[in-house]
Amino acid sequence: MRGLALGCAALLLPLLAAAQDWTYQVRIDAPRQLESLLEDNLDLVRYRTNERMDRDQLQRMLRAAPEQIKTLVATAGYYSPVVNISLDESGTPTVRIAVQPGAPVLVGEVAIVLEGFVSSAGSPFDKDALKAGWGLPTGAVFRQDEWERAKRDILRAVVQTRYPRAQLVSSEAVVDPETRRALLHVALDSGPEMRFGELKIEGLRRYPESAVRNLNPIKPGDVYSEAALQAYQGKLQETGYFANVEVSADLSSLLGEQIEAAEDKAEGVPQPSTMAPLPLLVRVVENKRKNASVGIGFSTNTGSRMSGTYDDLNVFGLKMKSALTLETKRQQARSDFYFPTTADGYNDSFGAAVERKDIEGEITRTASVAAKRAWGTPLLERSISIEYLNESKTVNRVVSSHSQSLPITYAATWRKVDNLVFPTKGYVLNATLGGALLPVLTDEKFIRATARGITYRPLSPKSTVILRAEFGALGSAHQEGVPTTYLFRAGGDNSVRGYAYQELGVQQGEATVGGRYLVTGSAEYQYWFKPTWGAAVFYDAGNASNSLGGLRPKSGYGVGARYKSPVGPINVDVAYGHATKKARLHFSLGFTF
Repeated sequence: MRGLALGCAALLLPLLAAAQDWTYQVRIDAPRQLESLLEDNLDLVRYRTNERMDRDQLQRMLRAAPEQIKTLVATAGYYSPVVNISLDESGTPTVRIAVQPGAPVLVGEVAIVLEGFVSSAGSPFDKDALKAGWGLPTGAVFRQDEWERAKRDILRAVVQTRYPRAQLVSSEAVVDPETRRALLHVALDSGPEMRFGELKIEGLRRYPESAVRNLNPIKPGDVYSEAALQAYQGKLQETGYFANVEVSADLSSLLGEQIEAAEDKAEGVPQPSTMAPLPLLVRVVENKRKNASVGIGFSTNTGSRMSGTYDDLNVFGLKMKSALTLETKRQQARSDFYFPTTADGYNDSFGAAVERKDIEGEITRTASVAAKRAWGTPLLERSISIEYLNESKTVNRVVSSHSQSLPITYAATWRKVDNLVFPTKGYVLNATLGGALLPVLTDEKFIRATARGITYRPLSPKSTVILRAEFGALGSAHQEGVPTTYLFRAGGDNSVRGYAYQELGVQQGEATVGGRYLVTGSAEYQYWFKPTWGAAVFYDAGNASNSLGGLRPKSGYGVGARYKSPVGPINVDVAYGHATKKARLHFSLGFTF
């Protein structure tokens, strides 16, 4: 009986082993790059916790693994690896994989054959620059993903300008494992050169065609360019008239010509170097004509906020934007009207506003009307404006003045940054010059100039130093009669942190009023410990005064948190004002001067 029992046990043990959970571990000994490649793609790793795994399936994968590993590491440029695989069944089953990749295969000769590229333009296509930009040059490690990327990039460089019908005729990579060299051959046919034709617009219902045509930088006869299409599309999206904009070349218009060209090519008929002009097609979906919104918020500068806006995109052919803002220290109602951009690129507008401000013991009530012309690009914006202001001012609870003024101001902004929303390198400069120089609707003539700038200097991929400065000066025979808006103060979120909003200026009793001169500066160090989260330390200094000798800087310093939100960087700072011996919380959105 005992022998029979032992025999039955011997028969059952293999069945029980086959039925048990055959999960196992995998240990890979390889260079880090290859280790990650194998962990992401190797079947032994992928199925190690599969509930249906058994010993037989594991053995099959072990036999297939060496070839799979060689195929995978070949994509990284290693064609002669030494692979050792073992199974350790003491305790939890463990598969041990050791890979010695050997020397990588390097790119040898690169042959790039360019066919076509006939141009009727004044300057021919730069084929030498195209070849020089090839992404997998001689001597580079031959990796499969970089080989595919290099082919896509060279084709992309051609189709995005002049030759949108370009195609790869052939591509071949011949790898010799013995010499560890890869010989590359790529043949590219440009197809015919294409040019833009007339503008076609689809989707307009309420707004005039001039809103689309006047922004068009592309002229009939210009060579095809995707960059030009994208720039035009961006301009149209910025107008606010459209919920969606698509700018493209109407390739459907060439269908008949392409069929005829294909038939001629099959018969050996020479092909033309250019084709009929491509109509420039703009498809738009218009925004709602009218839009209203309300909101609440809080500003560390001006306190609690309630706001309402009402926009109408077609008031006698103009775009109207109006807003009512009620804050603790500031209340304003304004409405502005915008003309469609002219064919010369000018943006004209006019508007009116009433405003009340209660800042540091000075209360001002202002009514104004203004007209403005703006032009330029994001790299260089310019504007000229004329504004009529009627202002009454109360200081220390005593009505001190009533004035009117008609100043004219010219402004220019230069931008050279790597990113307009999240800059990390470059600079932004702004300058204004203007004043009320004529005795027309003006109680006190004056001239005013400002300059401000900010520069971003990266120290490493994760850290940046930001330097900021601002200067201002006003000249007039008397200060009374100059609108408060055109005098200078400092302090607050975007000025000297550690002080209240416009707290720094000229003392007049218990109140602070504006001065003739302004100087502020700031140095900030930012470190981004995550892609969207960072920290900062900073030092600010500055002041406003009625004389240059009175510009005794007040300093503030502190620490802050930074977050890259979808609408721009959010900055939260805690700053200590050295002169007031107080700490303040500051909040701002976007980069500031």
